[in-house]
Parts: sequence; structure tokens; C-alpha cells
Amino acid sequence: MKFDFLIIGQGLAGSLLAFELIQRGFKVFVIDNGLENASQVAAGLINPVTGMRFVKSSDVDVLLPFAKNHYQALERFFKQSFYIKKPMLRLLKNNKEIENARKRLDNPDYATYLSGIVENEKFGMVLEQQQTAYLLIVRLLVALKQFFISRQCYQQASLDYKEIKLSEFVSYQAIKAKQLIFCEGYLARDNPWFSYLPFQLVKGEILTLQHQQVPSSFLLNYGHWMIPLDDFNFRTGATFDRENINTQVTESGRDELLTSLKVIMPELAQAEFIKQQANVRPCTLDKQPFIGLHPRYSQLAIFNGFGAKGSLQIPYYAQQFVDFLSKKQNLSAKVDIQRMETRLPAVRD
Repeated sequence: MKFDFLIIGQGLAGSLLAFELIQRGFKVFVIDNGLENASQVAAGLINPVTGMRFVKSSDVDVLLPFAKNHYQALERFFKQSFYIKKPMLRLLKNNKEIENARKRLDNPDYATYLSGIVENEKFGMVLEQQQTAYLLIVRLLVALKQFFISRQCYQQASLDYKEIKLSEFVSYQAIKAKQLIFCEGYLARDNPWFSYLPFQLVKGEILTLQHQQVPSSFLLNYGHWMIPLDDFNFRTGATFDRENINTQVTESGRDELLTSLKVIMPELAQAEFIKQQANVRPCTLDKQPFIGLHPRYSQLAIFNGFGAKGSLQIPYYAQQFVDFLSKKQNLSAKVDIQRMETRLPAVRD
């Protein structure tokens, strides 16, 4: 079987990249291990203004409208809803946060993202945020997987790096491709070609709960976040752990999230537990994704490192990467992995 591109990993990055390539007329094959990946656990939260100082995400003025249009196009294609737009209430914990929020409200660059500070009866002083949303990632990934299966370009299998053979083409078992693109998430730490890249992996745990008094008209940010779903279900998360890089749920993670939740909404102390999930976010040292061709083996490429902002960033960069692979434009220097070339191990004789 001969293809233009072999993609490893069917998380959000691999799926949207594969779909974009197929829409451009390329022959693509996707291999995925079938295990729960970080995309499937992630909240899919899209929040343009974050942090203690309420700073706009890098390039959000470009990334956000692109992501919104892209997901809405996918909704039309699959005739399903994926992009759920809801305002967000950001709890202001002290006078310093109130002062920082007011500074942003005075800045016209933030006018489309922040609407004002109000005193909420339940939560106290809150910053009202606009253009916030969340992506139903699992639903989208299922739709894309079925699309790939219908085109006979998907295989569920564990990858064996030793079976990858490099020549003019890339060979893997019975598959030959002009290029192989790794979209493996945190598993890239063990990739023999790309493990030199400085990932800063972060484990996060998320709870899904149910309670009839959960507020459903807005997203909530209180240090952790809360996302209302259907049927009184909601999700809350995420923990932040750089030390224990694994996908095991923990009692301490569950306690942290429940304690934080009950401080702001004591009535949710009786929420019904649905499930707990854990996975690892592929964050990077310089907070920018890792995209591009291997410096020595141009048959190999990577599309990874989107961390917690994947839902916002991936649609735009998938298009940019396909333009690059189609030789229509160069990659931005801030995301091209050539910026990390000094970290590449020396070639041994």
C-alpha cells in the first residue's frame, strides 16, 4: 500500500491534520494504538484570556476565529455539534486580581474578550469573559475515526519503531509513504528520532460528576474550571503534576478537585461521581508547538506539543503545516522544530 503520508496517532492533532491532508487530495493512512489519549481526556476548553494577569493567548486574534470557523465547518460536514460556545465567569480572589482585571478592561485590545466585572450573588466579584467555549473532543474524534475507516485508511495497532525503515520512502510493515508524521502526544518522549525535543510533560486529572443544581449557562474558572454538560453532568479539573508522568488516577487528585469545587459551591458536595480520568499533556519548554521535518531525515516529521491549548491552536497550524508540506509556504520560525536543532544529538561514527 502506497500513500503520501502515514500519520501516527489519532488524537486531535493527528485527526485534524489527516483530515486536512485528505481534503487537499493527498492519500493518507492513520495508525493509532486505540488507547485513551490526552485529547480524549482533555476538557477542550477554549479560553482567550488566561493566567493571574489575564493575558491574551499568543496569536489568539488569529487562532480563535480560525478554530471557530474550522469546527463549524466540521459540524456541517458531519452534521453534529462539536463547538459549544458559553461565556465564562472568572472568580476574582483578591484586590490584586480585581486591579489586573480592570487594567485589561481599559485596554481596547481586550474588548472582544472581556465584558466587565460584576458582583455575583453566589461567587462574589467575577470577571465576565466572552468568546469562550469548549470542544466535544471525543465526539469529534469518533466522527473522524469513522471517516477514516470508511475510506479504509485507518488501522488500530501499536507502533513498533524498529519496523520503520527509511529510504527514499518510509516503510512500515506493508505500508509505504513519502513521509511519516508523528502525532503521538506525550509518547514522543520515547521516539528515537524526536525524543531530543524539550517537552515539559504535565499530568492532569479530571472528574465527571452529576448534580441537579450545577449551573448550566456558563463556564466557571476558579483556579480550576467547571464545564457544564448535558443531563446535569459536568466536568472539573485539572490537576497539575510534573513529577508523576503516567495515566493513573489518584485519590489525591480526586480530593484536590472535590475540595476546590466544594469551596465555591458547597451544594455540590453531594454530586454523584461518574468517572475520573488522567492523562499527560505534551507541553513544551518554550510554550510553542513542535512542527516540522526532522533535521536529518526529511522523510520524518512531527506535529505535536500543543499542550492545554490544542483545541485553540491545532486547526490553524494543521492548515499551515499542510501548506508547508505542499510547498506553498514556509513554517513560522517560532513553531518550526529547526529552532531546537542545537539540541539534536551528535551523529556517531
